[in-house]
Amino acid sequence: MLLKRSFIHKTSSLKITLTLSAIFFIFLLVFSLNRYYSFYASYDQGIFNQLFWNSMHGHLFQSSLSSGESSAVTFDHQIHKVFYNHLGQHFVLDFLLWLPIYTLFPSAATLVVLQVALIAVAGIVLYALARHYLPPTIATLITASFYGAIPVIEPTLGNFSEYCQIPLFVFSLLLALEKRRWWLFWLFVALTLGVREDTGFIVFSIGIYLILSRRYPRLGMMLCLISFSYITLVTNVIMPQFSNDNSRLYLTTHFRQYVTGSNPSTLQLLGGILTHPGKLLVNLFTPIDRRLKYLSGQFLALAYIPAISFQAWTLASFPLLELLLQEGQSALALSIRYALGVVPGVFYGTVLWWSQHKERFKPRLRRFWITCIGISIFFSIVSSPNQAFYFLFPDSYRPWVYVPLNRQWEHVGNIRTLMSFIPAQASVSATTHLIPQLSSRSEIIRFPALQLQREQGDIIEVDYAFVDLWRMQQYQAAFKDERQKLKDFVPLIEQLIAQGKYGIVGVQNGVVLLQKGIDSTPEATRDWLKFRSKII
Repeated sequence: MLLKRSFIHKTSSLKITLTLSAIFFIFLLVFSLNRYYSFYASYDQGIFNQLFWNSMHGHLFQSSLSSGESSAVTFDHQIHKVFYNHLGQHFVLDFLLWLPIYTLFPSAATLVVLQVALIAVAGIVLYALARHYLPPTIATLITASFYGAIPVIEPTLGNFSEYCQIPLFVFSLLLALEKRRWWLFWLFVALTLGVREDTGFIVFSIGIYLILSRRYPRLGMMLCLISFSYITLVTNVIMPQFSNDNSRLYLTTHFRQYVTGSNPSTLQLLGGILTHPGKLLVNLFTPIDRRLKYLSGQFLALAYIPAISFQAWTLASFPLLELLLQEGQSALALSIRYALGVVPGVFYGTVLWWSQHKERFKPRLRRFWITCIGISIFFSIVSSPNQAFYFLFPDSYRPWVYVPLNRQWEHVGNIRTLMSFIPAQASVSATTHLIPQLSSRSEIIRFPALQLQREQGDIIEVDYAFVDLWRMQQYQAAFKDERQKLKDFVPLIEQLIAQGKYGIVGVQNGVVLLQKGIDSTPEATRDWLKFRSKII
Protein backbone atom coordinates (compact mmCIF):
# COMPACT_ATOMS: atom_id res chain seq x y z
CA MET A 1 0.00 0.00 0.00
CA LEU A 2 2.83 2.42 0.86
CA LEU A 3 4.58 1.66 -2.43
CA LYS A 4 1.34 2.30 -4.29
CA ARG A 5 0.85 5.66 -2.56
CA SER A 6 4.46 6.62 -3.28
CA PHE A 7 4.04 5.73 -6.96
CA ILE A 8 0.81 7.76 -7.20
CA HIS A 9 2.51 10.71 -5.47
CA LYS A 10 5.48 10.60 -7.86
CA THR A 11 3.21 10.23 -10.90
CA SER A 12 1.05 13.15 -9.77
CA SER A 13 4.15 15.30 -9.23
CA LEU A 14 5.44 14.49 -12.71
CA LYS A 15 2.06 15.30 -14.26
CA ILE A 16 2.02 18.66 -12.48
CA THR A 17 5.53 19.38 -13.76
CA LEU A 18 4.62 18.47 -17.34
CA THR A 19 1.47 20.59 -17.05
CA LEU A 20 3.50 23.55 -15.81
CA SER A 21 5.91 23.06 -18.70
CA ALA A 22 3.05 23.01 -21.22
CA ILE A 23 1.46 26.13 -19.71
CA PHE A 24 4.80 27.93 -19.76
CA PHE A 25 5.47 26.90 -23.36
CA ILE A 26 2.03 27.90 -24.68
CA PHE A 27 1.81 31.18 -22.75
CA LEU A 28 5.27 32.42 -23.68
CA LEU A 29 5.03 31.17 -27.24
CA VAL A 30 1.77 33.04 -27.88
CA PHE A 31 3.15 36.34 -26.62
CA SER A 32 6.58 35.82 -28.21
CA LEU A 33 5.05 35.10 -31.62
CA ASN A 34 2.72 38.08 -31.28
CA ARG A 35 5.75 40.21 -30.47
CA TYR A 36 7.53 38.92 -33.55
CA TYR A 37 4.65 39.10 -36.04
CA SER A 38 3.54 42.53 -34.84
CA PHE A 39 7.04 43.92 -35.51
CA TYR A 40 8.27 44.34 -31.93
CA ALA A 41 11.20 41.97 -32.35
CA SER A 42 14.37 43.95 -32.95
CA TYR A 43 17.91 43.90 -34.27
CA ASP A 44 19.36 40.81 -32.56
CA GLN A 45 16.49 38.68 -33.83
CA GLY A 46 17.52 39.74 -37.32
CA ILE A 47 21.21 39.05 -36.69
CA PHE A 48 20.64 35.49 -35.50
CA ASN A 49 18.12 34.74 -38.21
CA GLN A 50 20.55 35.95 -40.87
CA LEU A 51 23.32 33.82 -39.30
CA PHE A 52 21.14 30.73 -39.66
CA TRP A 53 19.94 31.72 -43.13
CA ASN A 54 23.45 32.35 -44.44
CA SER A 55 24.79 29.18 -42.79
CA MET A 56 21.98 27.18 -44.40
CA HIS A 57 23.18 28.52 -47.76
CA GLY A 58 26.81 27.58 -47.15
CA HIS A 59 28.10 30.88 -45.73
CA LEU A 60 28.73 29.75 -42.17
CA PHE A 61 28.23 32.43 -39.52
CA GLN A 62 28.34 35.31 -42.03
CA SER A 63 26.10 38.31 -41.43
CA SER A 64 25.91 41.84 -42.80
CA LEU A 65 23.78 42.73 -39.75
CA SER A 66 26.46 41.47 -37.40
CA SER A 67 28.91 43.56 -39.39
CA GLY A 68 26.83 46.58 -38.39
CA GLU A 69 27.72 45.84 -34.76
CA SER A 70 31.43 45.37 -35.48
CA SER A 71 34.15 47.76 -34.34
CA ALA A 72 35.05 48.45 -37.98
CA VAL A 73 31.60 49.98 -38.50
CA THR A 74 30.82 51.43 -35.07
CA PHE A 75 34.31 52.81 -34.29
CA ASP A 76 36.04 53.19 -37.66
CA HIS A 77 32.91 54.05 -39.70
CA GLN A 78 33.69 51.50 -42.38
CA ILE A 79 31.10 50.09 -44.76
CA HIS A 80 29.07 47.04 -43.75
CA LYS A 81 30.43 43.78 -45.15
CA VAL A 82 28.23 40.99 -46.46
CA PHE A 83 30.97 38.44 -45.74
CA TYR A 84 31.63 39.51 -42.14
CA ASN A 85 31.98 36.46 -39.83
CA HIS A 86 30.12 36.64 -36.51
CA LEU A 87 32.60 34.30 -34.81
CA GLY A 88 34.88 37.28 -34.32
CA GLN A 89 32.31 38.75 -31.94
CA HIS A 90 30.98 35.64 -30.26
CA PHE A 91 32.01 32.00 -30.67
CA VAL A 92 28.57 30.41 -31.08
CA LEU A 93 29.42 26.96 -32.45
CA ASP A 94 26.32 25.33 -30.96
CA PHE A 95 24.14 27.10 -33.53
CA LEU A 96 25.11 24.27 -35.85
CA LEU A 97 23.02 21.91 -33.67
CA TRP A 98 19.82 23.70 -34.65
CA LEU A 99 20.69 24.30 -38.30
CA PRO A 100 18.84 21.13 -39.48
CA ILE A 101 15.64 22.34 -37.77
CA TYR A 102 16.06 25.79 -39.28
CA THR A 103 16.64 24.24 -42.69
CA LEU A 104 13.27 22.51 -42.43
CA PHE A 105 11.54 25.70 -41.27
CA PRO A 106 13.67 28.62 -42.53
CA SER A 107 12.14 31.60 -40.74
CA ALA A 108 12.98 33.94 -37.89
CA ALA A 109 9.75 32.67 -36.26
CA THR A 110 11.40 29.24 -36.00
CA LEU A 111 13.97 30.77 -33.66
CA VAL A 112 11.17 32.17 -31.50
CA VAL A 113 9.66 28.69 -31.14
CA LEU A 114 13.09 27.13 -30.56
CA GLN A 115 13.96 29.54 -27.76
CA VAL A 116 10.73 28.95 -25.83
CA ALA A 117 10.97 25.18 -26.39
CA LEU A 118 14.56 24.97 -25.09
CA ILE A 119 13.64 26.81 -21.90
CA ALA A 120 10.50 24.70 -21.40
CA VAL A 121 12.45 21.44 -21.77
CA ALA A 122 15.14 22.76 -19.41
CA GLY A 123 12.51 22.93 -16.66
CA ILE A 124 11.71 19.24 -17.10
CA VAL A 125 15.40 18.34 -16.82
CA LEU A 126 15.60 20.52 -13.69
CA TYR A 127 12.73 18.50 -12.20
CA ALA A 128 14.65 15.26 -12.84
CA LEU A 129 17.74 16.84 -11.27
CA ALA A 130 15.77 17.94 -8.20
CA ARG A 131 14.14 14.53 -7.84
CA HIS A 132 17.59 12.99 -7.50
CA TYR A 133 17.79 14.66 -4.09
CA LEU A 134 14.31 15.78 -3.10
CA PRO A 135 10.79 14.47 -2.55
CA PRO A 136 8.26 15.16 -5.33
CA THR A 137 6.61 18.18 -3.67
CA ILE A 138 9.81 20.20 -3.24
CA ALA A 139 11.07 19.18 -6.69
CA THR A 140 7.81 20.36 -8.26
CA LEU A 141 7.99 23.69 -6.44
CA ILE A 142 11.57 24.22 -7.62
CA THR A 143 10.43 23.56 -11.20
CA ALA A 144 7.49 25.94 -10.73
CA SER A 145 10.00 28.51 -9.47
CA PHE A 146 12.02 28.07 -12.66
CA TYR A 147 8.99 28.65 -14.89
CA GLY A 148 7.96 31.62 -12.77
CA ALA A 149 11.39 33.23 -12.35
CA ILE A 150 11.95 36.76 -13.61
CA PRO A 151 15.39 35.93 -15.15
CA VAL A 152 13.77 33.03 -17.03
CA ILE A 153 10.53 34.61 -18.25
CA GLU A 154 11.84 38.01 -19.29
CA PRO A 155 14.78 36.99 -21.54
CA THR A 156 12.66 34.23 -23.10
CA LEU A 157 10.17 36.87 -24.22
CA GLY A 158 12.95 38.77 -25.96
CA ASN A 159 14.94 38.24 -29.14
CA PHE A 160 16.46 34.83 -29.79
CA SER A 161 19.92 34.50 -28.27
CA GLU A 162 22.61 31.92 -27.71
CA TYR A 163 21.93 32.03 -23.96
CA CYS A 164 18.59 30.21 -24.31
CA GLN A 165 20.61 26.96 -24.62
CA ILE A 166 22.36 27.38 -21.27
CA PRO A 167 19.70 26.11 -18.80
CA LEU A 168 19.08 22.91 -20.79
CA PHE A 169 22.76 22.10 -21.32
CA VAL A 170 23.88 22.92 -17.78
CA PHE A 171 21.00 21.12 -16.05
CA SER A 172 21.70 18.11 -18.29
CA LEU A 173 25.40 18.30 -17.40
CA LEU A 174 24.56 18.33 -13.69
CA LEU A 175 22.02 15.50 -13.99
CA ALA A 176 24.61 13.38 -15.80
CA LEU A 177 27.05 14.18 -12.98
CA GLU A 178 24.57 13.01 -10.33
CA LYS A 179 23.78 9.84 -12.28
CA ARG A 180 27.49 9.28 -13.03
CA ARG A 181 26.84 9.00 -16.73
CA TRP A 182 30.27 10.26 -17.61
CA TRP A 183 30.03 10.21 -21.41
CA LEU A 184 26.89 12.36 -21.17
CA PHE A 185 28.58 14.59 -18.63
CA TRP A 186 31.50 15.36 -20.94
CA LEU A 187 29.17 15.77 -23.92
CA PHE A 188 27.21 18.48 -22.10
CA VAL A 189 30.42 20.10 -20.85
CA ALA A 190 31.42 20.45 -24.52
CA LEU A 191 27.97 21.72 -25.50
CA THR A 192 28.01 24.27 -22.67
CA LEU A 193 31.39 25.58 -23.78
CA GLY A 194 30.11 25.73 -27.36
CA VAL A 195 27.27 28.09 -26.49
CA ARG A 196 29.57 31.11 -26.37
CA GLU A 197 33.15 31.92 -25.48
CA ASP A 198 32.32 33.16 -21.97
CA THR A 199 30.15 30.21 -20.88
CA GLY A 200 33.42 28.71 -19.71
CA PHE A 201 32.79 30.74 -16.54
CA ILE A 202 29.78 28.51 -15.81
CA VAL A 203 31.88 25.36 -16.17
CA PHE A 204 34.63 26.96 -14.07
CA SER A 205 32.14 27.64 -11.26
CA ILE A 206 30.97 24.03 -11.31
CA GLY A 207 34.61 22.97 -11.03
CA ILE A 208 35.13 25.29 -8.04
CA TYR A 209 32.05 23.81 -6.36
CA LEU A 210 33.27 20.24 -6.88
CA ILE A 211 36.61 21.17 -5.33
CA LEU A 212 35.24 23.07 -2.31
CA SER A 213 32.54 20.50 -1.60
CA ARG A 214 35.16 17.71 -1.89
CA ARG A 215 32.74 15.62 -3.90
CA TYR A 216 34.95 15.26 -6.97
CA PRO A 217 38.03 17.44 -6.36
CA ARG A 218 40.04 15.99 -9.25
CA LEU A 219 37.13 16.37 -11.64
CA GLY A 220 36.66 19.92 -10.37
CA MET A 221 40.30 20.76 -11.10
CA MET A 222 39.93 19.26 -14.58
CA LEU A 223 36.84 21.41 -15.25
CA CYS A 224 38.64 24.55 -14.06
CA LEU A 225 41.66 23.78 -16.24
CA ILE A 226 39.54 22.91 -19.30
CA SER A 227 37.27 25.96 -19.03
CA PHE A 228 40.14 28.38 -18.39
CA SER A 229 42.12 26.92 -21.28
CA TYR A 230 39.08 27.04 -23.55
CA ILE A 231 38.34 30.71 -22.82
CA THR A 232 42.01 31.62 -23.26
CA LEU A 233 42.45 29.67 -26.49
CA VAL A 234 39.21 30.83 -28.11
CA THR A 235 39.46 34.52 -27.20
CA ASN A 236 43.19 34.94 -27.77
CA VAL A 237 43.91 32.61 -30.68
CA ILE A 238 40.81 31.49 -32.58
CA MET A 239 38.45 34.50 -32.53
CA PRO A 240 41.15 37.00 -33.62
CA GLN A 241 41.46 34.96 -36.82
CA PHE A 242 38.04 36.31 -37.79
CA SER A 243 38.25 39.83 -36.33
CA ASN A 244 39.42 41.70 -33.22
CA ASP A 245 35.85 42.59 -32.24
CA ASN A 246 35.66 40.56 -29.06
CA SER A 247 38.56 42.58 -27.74
CA ARG A 248 37.64 46.01 -29.13
CA LEU A 249 33.89 45.76 -28.58
CA TYR A 250 33.46 43.59 -25.49
CA LEU A 251 36.57 44.03 -23.36
CA THR A 252 37.21 47.72 -23.98
CA THR A 253 33.53 48.65 -23.70
CA HIS A 254 32.51 46.65 -20.64
CA PHE A 255 35.80 46.32 -18.75
CA ARG A 256 37.68 49.45 -19.72
CA GLN A 257 38.46 50.23 -16.06
CA TYR A 258 40.77 47.18 -15.99
CA VAL A 259 42.43 47.30 -19.41
CA THR A 260 44.59 49.71 -21.37
CA GLY A 261 44.97 50.10 -25.09
CA SER A 262 42.43 49.62 -27.84
CA ASN A 263 42.93 45.89 -28.36
CA PRO A 264 43.45 44.10 -25.00
CA SER A 265 43.41 40.34 -24.49
CA THR A 266 41.46 38.35 -21.90
CA LEU A 267 44.74 37.57 -20.15
CA GLN A 268 45.46 41.30 -19.89
CA LEU A 269 41.96 41.77 -18.48
CA LEU A 270 42.60 39.06 -15.87
CA GLY A 271 45.87 40.74 -14.95
CA GLY A 272 44.13 44.10 -14.69
CA ILE A 273 41.50 42.68 -12.33
CA LEU A 274 44.04 40.93 -10.10
CA THR A 275 46.27 44.02 -9.84
CA HIS A 276 43.42 46.41 -9.01
CA PRO A 277 41.72 44.89 -5.93
CA GLY A 278 40.29 48.27 -4.95
CA LYS A 279 38.45 48.66 -8.24
CA LEU A 280 37.32 45.06 -7.94
CA LEU A 281 35.69 45.66 -4.56
CA VAL A 282 34.03 48.87 -5.77
CA ASN A 283 32.57 47.11 -8.82
CA LEU A 284 31.37 44.17 -6.75
CA PHE A 285 29.34 46.21 -4.31
CA THR A 286 28.42 49.53 -5.93
CA PRO A 287 25.95 50.85 -6.73
CA ILE A 288 24.55 48.68 -3.97
CA ASP A 289 20.89 49.32 -4.78
CA ARG A 290 21.18 47.99 -8.33
CA ARG A 291 23.05 44.91 -7.18
CA LEU A 292 20.52 44.13 -4.46
CA LYS A 293 17.68 44.62 -6.92
CA TYR A 294 19.33 42.26 -9.40
CA LEU A 295 20.00 39.57 -6.81
CA SER A 296 16.48 39.95 -5.45
CA GLY A 297 15.11 39.30 -8.94
CA GLN A 298 17.31 36.22 -9.31
CA PHE A 299 16.30 34.82 -5.90
CA LEU A 300 12.65 35.86 -5.61
CA ALA A 301 10.94 32.85 -7.20
CA LEU A 302 12.98 30.52 -4.96
CA ALA A 303 11.77 32.31 -1.80
CA TYR A 304 15.26 33.81 -1.37
CA ILE A 305 16.75 30.44 -0.36
CA PRO A 306 19.77 30.99 -2.71
CA ALA A 307 20.75 33.98 -0.57
CA ILE A 308 21.62 31.61 2.30
CA SER A 309 22.93 28.75 0.16
CA PHE A 310 26.71 28.42 0.00
CA GLN A 311 26.28 26.06 -2.94
CA ALA A 312 24.21 28.58 -4.92
CA TRP A 313 26.75 31.37 -4.38
CA THR A 314 29.61 29.08 -5.40
CA LEU A 315 27.92 27.65 -8.50
CA ALA A 316 26.80 31.09 -9.73
CA SER A 317 29.96 32.90 -8.65
CA PHE A 318 31.89 33.42 -11.88
CA PRO A 319 28.94 34.10 -14.24
CA LEU A 320 27.73 36.60 -11.63
CA LEU A 321 31.21 38.07 -11.22
CA GLU A 322 31.42 38.64 -14.98
CA LEU A 323 28.24 40.72 -14.83
CA LEU A 324 29.08 42.64 -11.66
CA LEU A 325 32.45 43.79 -13.00
CA GLN A 326 31.01 45.25 -16.19
CA GLU A 327 30.43 48.96 -16.62
CA GLY A 328 27.03 50.19 -17.74
CA GLN A 329 23.54 49.11 -16.78
CA SER A 330 22.67 46.47 -19.36
CA ALA A 331 24.62 43.63 -17.71
CA LEU A 332 22.40 43.71 -14.62
CA ALA A 333 19.11 43.89 -16.50
CA LEU A 334 17.02 40.81 -15.77
CA SER A 335 15.18 41.16 -19.09
CA ILE A 336 18.40 40.69 -21.08
CA ARG A 337 19.82 37.30 -22.04
CA TYR A 338 22.83 37.54 -19.69
CA ALA A 339 20.58 36.77 -16.72
CA LEU A 340 20.14 33.20 -17.98
CA GLY A 341 23.83 32.50 -17.39
CA VAL A 342 23.35 32.85 -13.61
CA VAL A 343 20.14 30.80 -13.43
CA PRO A 344 21.55 27.19 -13.47
CA GLY A 345 23.92 27.77 -10.57
CA VAL A 346 21.23 29.47 -8.51
CA PHE A 347 18.71 26.66 -9.03
CA TYR A 348 21.12 23.75 -8.61
CA GLY A 349 22.50 25.39 -5.48
CA THR A 350 18.96 25.64 -4.13
CA VAL A 351 18.36 21.94 -4.85
CA LEU A 352 21.50 21.09 -2.89
CA TRP A 353 20.46 23.35 0.00
CA TRP A 354 17.04 21.70 0.26
CA SER A 355 18.68 18.26 0.19
CA GLN A 356 20.30 19.17 3.51
CA HIS A 357 17.29 20.94 5.04
CA LYS A 358 14.20 18.93 4.12
CA GLU A 359 12.89 19.29 7.64
CA ARG A 360 12.37 23.02 7.06
CA PHE A 361 9.72 22.41 4.42
CA LYS A 362 6.80 23.44 6.63
CA PRO A 363 3.34 24.63 5.50
CA ARG A 364 4.18 28.22 6.37
CA LEU A 365 7.35 28.23 4.27
CA ARG A 366 5.52 26.46 1.45
CA ARG A 367 2.84 29.17 1.39
CA PHE A 368 5.51 31.89 1.41
CA TRP A 369 7.32 30.13 -1.44
CA ILE A 370 4.18 29.91 -3.58
CA THR A 371 3.50 33.58 -2.85
CA CYS A 372 7.02 34.47 -4.02
CA ILE A 373 6.47 32.59 -7.29
CA GLY A 374 3.23 34.51 -7.83
CA ILE A 375 4.93 37.84 -7.13
CA SER A 376 7.74 36.94 -9.53
CA ILE A 377 5.27 36.14 -12.30
CA PHE A 378 3.35 39.35 -11.55
CA PHE A 379 6.45 41.54 -11.86
CA SER A 380 7.51 39.68 -15.02
CA ILE A 381 4.22 40.56 -16.69
CA VAL A 382 3.62 44.13 -15.52
CA SER A 383 7.15 45.18 -16.49
CA SER A 384 6.29 44.17 -20.08
CA PRO A 385 9.80 42.83 -20.77
CA ASN A 386 11.06 43.51 -24.27
CA GLN A 387 7.64 45.10 -24.96
CA ALA A 388 6.07 41.62 -25.09
CA PHE A 389 2.93 42.94 -23.38
CA TYR A 390 2.87 46.32 -25.13
CA PHE A 391 -0.91 46.11 -25.66
CA LEU A 392 -1.61 45.34 -21.96
CA PHE A 393 0.50 48.06 -20.36
CA PRO A 394 1.62 51.49 -21.55
CA ASP A 395 5.26 51.88 -22.49
CA SER A 396 5.21 55.16 -20.61
CA TYR A 397 2.77 56.68 -18.15
CA ARG A 398 4.17 60.21 -18.11
CA PRO A 399 3.90 61.09 -20.91
CA TRP A 400 1.27 58.53 -21.86
CA VAL A 401 2.48 56.20 -24.63
CA TYR A 402 0.26 53.23 -25.44
CA VAL A 403 -0.36 51.28 -28.64
CA PRO A 404 -3.54 49.11 -28.60
CA LEU A 405 -3.38 45.64 -30.13
CA ASN A 406 -5.86 46.41 -32.92
CA ARG A 407 -3.98 49.60 -33.84
CA GLN A 408 -0.64 47.79 -34.02
CA TRP A 409 -2.06 45.02 -36.18
CA GLU A 410 -3.59 47.64 -38.48
CA HIS A 411 -0.08 49.03 -38.74
CA VAL A 412 1.21 45.52 -39.50
CA GLY A 413 -1.08 45.49 -42.53
CA ASN A 414 0.49 48.75 -43.76
CA ILE A 415 3.98 47.31 -43.36
CA ARG A 416 3.16 44.07 -45.14
CA THR A 417 1.53 45.85 -48.05
CA LEU A 418 4.78 47.66 -48.83
CA MET A 419 7.01 44.72 -47.87
CA SER A 420 5.38 42.69 -50.64
CA PHE A 421 7.11 44.96 -53.18
CA ILE A 422 10.59 43.93 -51.99
CA PRO A 423 11.98 40.91 -53.93
CA ALA A 424 13.36 38.05 -51.86
CA GLN A 425 16.92 38.51 -53.16
CA ALA A 426 17.02 42.32 -53.09
CA SER A 427 19.42 44.25 -50.87
CA VAL A 428 17.63 46.25 -48.18
CA SER A 429 18.25 48.91 -45.56
CA ALA A 430 15.51 48.95 -42.93
CA THR A 431 14.76 50.45 -39.54
CA THR A 432 15.33 48.28 -36.48
CA HIS A 433 11.95 46.62 -35.98
CA LEU A 434 11.46 45.89 -39.68
CA ILE A 435 14.75 43.99 -39.90
CA PRO A 436 13.83 40.59 -38.35
CA GLN A 437 11.16 39.77 -40.93
CA LEU A 438 13.41 40.89 -43.79
CA SER A 439 16.60 39.22 -42.56
CA SER A 440 16.34 35.99 -44.58
CA ARG A 441 18.71 37.40 -47.19
CA SER A 442 22.43 38.00 -47.45
CA GLU A 443 22.32 41.77 -48.04
CA ILE A 444 20.53 43.73 -45.34
CA ILE A 445 21.65 46.56 -43.06
CA ARG A 446 20.08 49.04 -40.67
CA PHE A 447 18.84 52.39 -41.94
CA PRO A 448 20.25 55.06 -42.36
CA ALA A 449 23.24 53.08 -43.68
CA LEU A 450 22.81 52.48 -47.42
CA GLN A 451 26.10 50.98 -48.61
CA LEU A 452 27.34 47.37 -48.54
CA GLN A 453 30.58 45.70 -49.50
CA ARG A 454 30.19 42.37 -51.27
CA GLU A 455 32.57 39.45 -51.09
CA GLN A 456 34.10 40.35 -54.46
CA GLY A 457 35.09 43.72 -52.94
CA ASP A 458 32.66 45.92 -54.87
CA ILE A 459 30.62 48.46 -52.91
CA ILE A 460 26.94 48.89 -53.71
CA GLU A 461 24.04 51.00 -52.55
CA VAL A 462 21.07 48.90 -51.43
CA ASP A 463 18.12 48.37 -53.76
CA TYR A 464 15.48 49.36 -51.20
CA ALA A 465 15.20 51.52 -48.09
CA PHE A 466 12.31 50.63 -45.77
CA VAL A 467 11.53 53.04 -42.96
CA ASP A 468 8.86 52.92 -40.24
CA LEU A 469 8.36 56.54 -39.23
CA TRP A 470 4.98 55.78 -37.66
CA ARG A 471 6.58 53.85 -34.82
CA MET A 472 8.99 56.70 -34.11
CA GLN A 473 6.05 59.09 -34.15
CA GLN A 474 4.21 57.01 -31.53
CA TYR A 475 7.16 56.71 -29.15
CA GLN A 476 8.92 60.06 -29.60
CA ALA A 477 7.10 61.72 -26.70
CA ALA A 478 8.72 59.43 -24.13
CA PHE A 479 11.88 58.16 -25.80
CA LYS A 480 14.50 60.61 -26.99
CA ASP A 481 16.15 58.05 -29.30
CA GLU A 482 12.93 57.70 -31.29
CA ARG A 483 12.52 61.48 -31.32
CA GLN A 484 16.05 61.97 -32.63
CA LYS A 485 15.64 59.31 -35.32
CA LEU A 486 12.42 60.91 -36.53
CA LYS A 487 14.19 64.25 -36.64
CA ASP A 488 17.10 62.80 -38.64
CA PHE A 489 15.32 60.40 -40.98
CA VAL A 490 12.69 62.71 -42.47
CA PRO A 491 15.21 65.17 -44.00
CA LEU A 492 17.43 62.25 -45.07
CA ILE A 493 14.53 60.71 -47.02
CA GLU A 494 13.84 64.06 -48.63
CA GLN A 495 17.51 64.39 -49.53
CA LEU A 496 17.63 60.95 -51.16
CA ILE A 497 14.56 61.80 -53.22
CA ALA A 498 15.85 65.25 -54.18
CA GLN A 499 19.20 63.81 -55.31
CA GLY A 500 17.41 61.32 -57.53
CA LYS A 501 19.10 58.33 -55.87
CA TYR A 502 15.84 56.84 -54.65
CA GLY A 503 12.19 57.23 -55.49
CA ILE A 504 9.14 56.53 -53.36
CA VAL A 505 7.40 53.22 -54.09
CA GLY A 506 4.70 53.89 -51.55
CA VAL A 507 3.74 55.48 -48.24
CA GLN A 508 1.34 53.67 -45.92
CA ASN A 509 0.49 55.63 -42.78
CA GLY A 510 4.07 56.56 -41.96
CA VAL A 511 5.75 53.48 -43.44
CA VAL A 512 7.91 54.54 -46.38
CA LEU A 513 9.44 52.31 -49.06
CA LEU A 514 12.12 53.76 -51.33
CA GLN A 515 13.65 52.07 -54.38
CA LYS A 516 17.00 52.91 -55.96
CA GLY A 517 17.00 54.47 -59.40
CA ILE A 518 13.26 55.15 -59.90
CA ASP A 519 11.14 58.27 -60.00
CA SER A 520 8.47 58.77 -57.36
CA THR A 521 4.94 58.48 -58.67
CA PRO A 522 2.67 61.53 -58.19
CA GLU A 523 0.43 59.53 -55.85
CA ALA A 524 3.36 58.38 -53.69
CA THR A 525 4.71 61.94 -53.57
CA ARG A 526 1.31 63.26 -52.41
CA ASP A 527 1.13 60.61 -49.69
CA TRP A 528 4.64 61.49 -48.51
CA LEU A 529 3.96 65.22 -48.40
CA LYS A 530 0.71 64.62 -46.55
CA PHE A 531 2.40 62.50 -43.86
CA ARG A 532 5.38 64.87 -43.63
CA SER A 533 3.07 67.83 -42.98
CA LYS A 534 1.69 66.03 -39.91
CA ILE A 535 5.04 65.57 -38.21
CA ILE A 536 6.67 68.95 -38.89
